[in-house]
Amino acid sequence: MGDMGLRERKKRRMYEDVSDIAVRLFLAKGFDAVSVAEVAAAAGISKPTLFRYFPAKEDLVLHRIADHETEAARLVAGAGSPVGVLRAHFLDGLGRNEPITGLNDHPQVLAFHTLLNSTPTLVARQYAYLERSEAALAEALGGTLEARLAAGQIIAVQRILAQDNWRRIAAGERVEDVRADAVRAAERAFGRLERALADDGRDAAEYR
Repeated sequence: MGDMGLRERKKRRMYEDVSDIAVRLFLAKGFDAVSVAEVAAAAGISKPTLFRYFPAKEDLVLHRIADHETEAARLVAGAGSPVGVLRAHFLDGLGRNEPITGLNDHPQVLAFHTLLNSTPTLVARQYAYLERSEAALAEALGGTLEARLAAGQIIAVQRILAQDNWRRIAAGERVEDVRADAVRAAERAFGRLERALADDGRDAAEYR
């Protein structure tokens, strides 16, 4: 059991180290200007080994947010008010300047988000990530059509709120100047979402 734990830790460390090396190269030279072979050489591994960890070049970047892919699904599991739980989590993230909320002005975070949002192939790969996140959340909410519709709306709200925060910060606004607006926007968006989903639930019940 201890050996399995050690192997898993080494594997995770490999993922993190290779991803960090790749992101540094992409930020320095541009995503399209850096080859997978160059990343592998910088990481001291072979190209086939790199592809065992990262099936696509874009995954070297998306690994940074991979832990968030099933986050919403994990949070709502067994929750009485899924939207309430996710709203509280998003607001907590704003309070801690979590990069995933867009409310973070650390130069490396801004550079990473700029890379992520200005590279067409990475933008496309993000949508696959969002689809998986949405599917996991829908399953956690029950897997019905209503659950899939709700999951789509929830993931969209989180994405749009975070993008709006990031765009303002990237344009030069300070975190503390954006924070109050970000909190109000999140409260308003999640509140509307909660009311809309409650209405949808009542409408669906009438036809059962």
